[in-house]
Amino acid sequence: MPQQRTLTPGYVVVYPNREKASSKLMKTIVALILLVSVGMLLTVTIGGWSQLEGMKPLNFIWCIAYLIIAFYIWVRWARGMLPIAAGLAILLLMIAVVAGFGLSGTSWFDRSHAGFAPAQSLFGGNGLSADTLGTITLLLIPVQVQLVIFSMRAFAQGWNVEQEVPIEEARRRGYNPPDSSPPPRPATA
Repeated sequence: MPQQRTLTPGYVVVYPNREKASSKLMKTIVALILLVSVGMLLTVTIGGWSQLEGMKPLNFIWCIAYLIIAFYIWVRWARGMLPIAAGLAILLLMIAVVAGFGLSGTSWFDRSHAGFAPAQSLFGGNGLSADTLGTITLLLIPVQVQLVIFSMRAFAQGWNVEQEVPIEEARRRGYNPPDSSPPPRPATA
């Protein structure tokens, strides 16, 4: 059963840590890194479609998950999504390391040698070259490291800290609290 919140009359709940410029910057950086990751993943997935064995559905699921996380972080200040973003970034980091530096033919760069067919795009026609796909995959590594670092820094900022303040002070801070006047009574005949 959810807890019932009891507020002192004339007071509202504010989130002081969300007002800080550093918190707003971290929120923006994390959401931006998530969107950049989605763009890079989609580029590799679409540009190397014919060469991806079992990763096609997983790449799309990963992109959808990153978009959902970015939405919740950007719009709702969902602090709980930050460790999830960091965990997924660690997993993607491991996959990118194997795909970028892999052994015995698992690297994109190994596919630029003779005997390997060029990648075909999702939409038909030629996809991106193996070297381009390898470079994008290697660029995913520092992007995911940054996602882990910035997500954990943002998590430490305590976006969820609440404070009960008078309505006037909340308005001074830029909040738009509900009007404290009593609701109108219905007219009687």
